Amino acid sequence: MADTNITTAAHENLIKSSDIQVTARKIDFVTQFARNWEALQEVMGITRPIEKPNGTELTSKYAEGELQDGKVGEGEFIPRSHFTVKEKPYAKITVEKYAKEVSIEAVAEHGEEAAINMTDEEFLVELQENVTGRFYDYLKTGTMTFEEKTFQMAFAMALGKVKDKFKKMHRNVTGIAVFVNTLDLYAYLGSSEITMQTAFGFTYLKNFLGAEIVFVSSEIPRGQMIATPINNIVSYYVNPQNSGFAKLGLHYTTDGVTNLIGFAVAGDYDRATGVSYALMGFTLFAEYIDAIAVVTINPNSTNPESENVTPPTSAAKTTKAAKESNLS
Repeated sequence: MADTNITTAAHENLIKSSDIQVTARKIDFVTQFARNWEALQEVMGITRPIEKPNGTELTSKYAEGELQDGKVGEGEFIPRSHFTVKEKPYAKITVEKYAKEVSIEAVAEHGEEAAINMTDEEFLVELQENVTGRFYDYLKTGTMTFEEKTFQMAFAMALGKVKDKFKKMHRNVTGIAVFVNTLDLYAYLGSSEITMQTAFGFTYLKNFLGAEIVFVSSEIPRGQMIATPINNIVSYYVNPQNSGFAKLGLHYTTDGVTNLIGFAVAGDYDRATGVSYALMGFTLFAEYIDAIAVVTINPNSTNPESENVTPPTSAAKTTKAAKESNLS
């Protein structure tokens, strides 16, 4: 006799194939964002992002002071040099809300790969560029500004001046990051070949002309170059999991490690669309604004330091030397 207590209905919390598909997509999105960022961390050797509450005021720092005369006679009192570090507001770190919506017609006409997967990928890229774009804008506000006549001299003096600045602040330099315009770099190299890589939307090469890492971007204006110590670069984020949003019924998937970004997917049955939501409060900037060198390359510069440098006979020779020092 059959057991009448057995029911054919599915269990209430059964995980269905549709659940797995959506969950996997959300996990893949946040994991890819986190891995891209971790790749940049590894390349630059910068510290992990620091979690901050939503609405925290971020401040950039600058040092002030004057070095006293060191010409002191025997037994005379040595005057004290006094330096102070001051802060000025940079921006508030706040969660930002983004959404992408795809219709069932788009999926039916163009397929899942084009309508969903490719737009997810572009969504991710744009979110990264939102972070990197603001970082470039901040770098351009560096207060150590000067001119040099040539690309090579600008590069060399940028390295020297930021190292000198950190030394005067009694801080060690872990390495220098230089940001150059794409066309300026290729004009300097001529026909020489170089190998560049990409991490978190940054295109870069390593160990070039004495810099540990060089970022190549059209975000840097032609005829300009920016440099700063790598350990001057810091990052902060708002954790989507710790912001009380779940109490509103808003549950975002995060990567579970640094939780830089939250991602959710929901269907809008009223419009027959699928909506992807991203929540992010992530900022990358330089802590000491006066340790950011912003150099203008001006062939007509009257800077006396530019007069004492003999330019290389060919860019190819310089590039060859750089490649022999493990350029990658």
